[in-house]
Amino acid sequence: MPRRKVNFAEDQIYHICNRGVEKRNIFLHHADYFRFIHDLYEFNDEAPATLLHFKKPFLQSYETRSHRIIKKRECTVEILAFVLMPNHYHLLLRQVTESGISKFMHKLGVGYAMYFNKKYQRVGTLFQGSFRSVHVTREAHFIHLPFYIHANPLDLKFPTWRQRELTKPQEAMKFLENYRWSSFPDYIGRKNFPSVTQRAFLTDVFGKPKQYQATTLQLLKEMQLDTIRDIALEPIDE
Repeated sequence: MPRRKVNFAEDQIYHICNRGVEKRNIFLHHADYFRFIHDLYEFNDEAPATLLHFKKPFLQSYETRSHRIIKKRECTVEILAFVLMPNHYHLLLRQVTESGISKFMHKLGVGYAMYFNKKYQRVGTLFQGSFRSVHVTREAHFIHLPFYIHANPLDLKFPTWRQRELTKPQEAMKFLENYRWSSFPDYIGRKNFPSVTQRAFLTDVFGKPKQYQATTLQLLKEMQLDTIRDIALEPIDE
């Protein structure tokens, strides 16, 4: 998977992906997923990140605290969509400020790796090099990419979906609706981590929750993954 040199520009959309070194899992416990999602929110700010201690009360207070301080933040990117998988993650970002994606991704990568290494008493690189990115410029790519990102968790239970061999699309849809480590629930009207993402742009394009849900189900049956092979940032047939 060759890495691509991308010059990030304001108001442009990029697909970002990275995975654990040697394909190792980077999320070993629910708390790790929560921490990474917390970091998506906390590090999306021009101001330096504060030194935070991740404790259980965060799970209950996260949204309240986020809404209370959101007006004080200056976001560097818009997080349009995300999904976390055991050994990798996907982000769909729109750059807001100059060098916003580079700043955000640096803080995210360093911050989460420090947390993970300290928690699991390890040293060394956590991620497989620098993150990979691709500029989303074609309409055909943009139309399919958010749904492809949100469909990634199907690999855990319905691995043949990539070969268009999804025999139980309704069951697959239910699985995605209940997969917590994703922005998909928020797009279909199920409050999950609403403060992390900026959903107005995709909602304007693809419709409100019922329409987004219906489009996702339709694409699960019909999506041609070859259409986005060059921007998927991972082998479609892996």
